[in-house]
Amino acid sequence: MSDSAEKESSYLDSIKLFAALLVMAASVGGFYYFSDESVLYRALGMLFFLGLSLLLFFTTTVGRQLWQFARASRMEARKVVWPSRNETVQTTMIVLFVVFLVGLFLWLLDWLLSWVFQWLTTVGGG
Repeated sequence: MSDSAEKESSYLDSIKLFAALLVMAASVGGFYYFSDESVLYRALGMLFFLGLSLLLFFTTTVGRQLWQFARASRMEARKVVWPSRNETVQTTMIVLFVVFLVGLFLWLLDWLLSWVFQWLTTVGGG
């Protein structure tokens, strides 16, 4: 893309992003401004304008890149080989056992150091 066309696209994207932000803010503000109306109508109106704001956002370069990233992430998540229930239970039991052992070790170490410190401080005090 030429430099002037890129600047124009960037400028247009900035305007679209600002407009999307304004529409989003207006939808939330309108929800509270029309507090005398039914909550259902206010919520539907807010959702409509939030959807319009998202639609406007996804027409920008940043929005398209975000959409492509989300699609690629979803494809990668589908490729993950998840562990079976049996593997998950076994791994969880191993982790719990190791946590118990480390906790026991730290408790014994604390008890030993406390005993040594008490012995050192009461040896000459009598």
